[in-house]
Amino acid sequence: MIPRYSRPEMVAIWSPETRFKIWFEIEAHACDAQAALGVIPKANAEAVWKARDAKFDVARIDEIEAVTKHDVIAFLTHLAEIIGHDQARFVHQGMTSSDVLDTCFNIQLTRAADLLLKAMDRVLAALKARAFEHKYTIRIGRSHGIHAEPTTMGLTFARFHAEMARGRARLVAARAEVATGALSGAVGTFANIDPRVEEHVCKMLGLTPEPISTQVIPRDRHAMFFATLGVIASSIENCATEIRHMQRTEVLEAEEFFSPGQKGSSAMPHKRNPVLTENLTGLARLVRSAVVPALENVTLWHERDISHSSVERGIGPDTTITLDFALHRLAGVVEKLVIYPENMLANLNKFKGLVMSQRVLLALTQAGVSREDAYRLVQRNAMKVWESGADFKTELLADPEVTAALSPAEIEEKFDLGYHTKHVDTIFARVFG
Repeated sequence: MIPRYSRPEMVAIWSPETRFKIWFEIEAHACDAQAALGVIPKANAEAVWKARDAKFDVARIDEIEAVTKHDVIAFLTHLAEIIGHDQARFVHQGMTSSDVLDTCFNIQLTRAADLLLKAMDRVLAALKARAFEHKYTIRIGRSHGIHAEPTTMGLTFARFHAEMARGRARLVAARAEVATGALSGAVGTFANIDPRVEEHVCKMLGLTPEPISTQVIPRDRHAMFFATLGVIASSIENCATEIRHMQRTEVLEAEEFFSPGQKGSSAMPHKRNPVLTENLTGLARLVRSAVVPALENVTLWHERDISHSSVERGIGPDTTITLDFALHRLAGVVEKLVIYPENMLANLNKFKGLVMSQRVLLALTQAGVSREDAYRLVQRNAMKVWESGADFKTELLADPEVTAALSPAEIEEKFDLGYHTKHVDTIFARVFG
């Protein structure tokens, strides 16, 4: 992923230096287990750890790989150069490349998940703070983009918090599912390596032994992981799209913070565009683009092929780096979002009480009017508001069929905004506990 959309902590997980360090730890812990079982000399296992503090020469490994055309062999050759070829002759004993590659990949994914969970915690904290800040800030709810009934800005933030909390729970589960390791040797039969070696390495590296691997760790685990990232990305876009709509000039109920010296357009000096949330929409598309390839990686030939490898070399770093950046960007947007309660109220009143139509409809039916007739009466007066800018309450009070069923006081009461916020506490209790 390009530096523009990257954070250094996540990028570091996917660096060649980190990858080779993890490969080394897998090999070194495996040697310890082999020595404990009496398979290799203890002195050879101890000698491997001499490279613990070594700085692996990425350029040298690339140079070797240019000849061998095999990345793991290139690394093992370089490791032997560091600790001595005689001392290194038992390294990788009974193992196959996938034992190193797959176990390493899962370690990187779990570390990436940990950073993503921290980022989600920041988003959740921001959403919760703004939800309580605007718990009773009235705004108009919209369905199909059209005024519906009153809601609150706090409920808007609360629903995004609930959605993101579900995403966090899914990521916790996806992390657990992908946190497995395999050192089962060629075709996964443990023919040349004791299962206790796998158990030891996984314990030392914080993984669970894969119950059964076919030389590779089953890719349904990874499909679930990347699908979860895709869902989280969609939740980011869901929140970002709402903010973009609120910032539209005709709405202007909220807008991204516009910093001193910031410019909105190279041509139009008046512009203040929702560039950050538009960017989040694009980043979400990138994250979701990894989901289908990850699903297709589940199907491999027999015990192993490497059709998944090139895909994962791309989507592993790109998807986690992009999502990490997007989560922190969203958190920043929410934390600094400028909110305009007075514009919310003005928008709500733009059609002069029209949004209270359901309350009047229900009151008429409670007063004995059939639902069909009640709907006809309310819609007849509502259309006058749409078509000529009339005041809805005034029209209802002037309609003899309506006033035959409802007194002026009863009609007046149906325009109380507090009616629509009476269960906000209940919803907040459900969301925030």
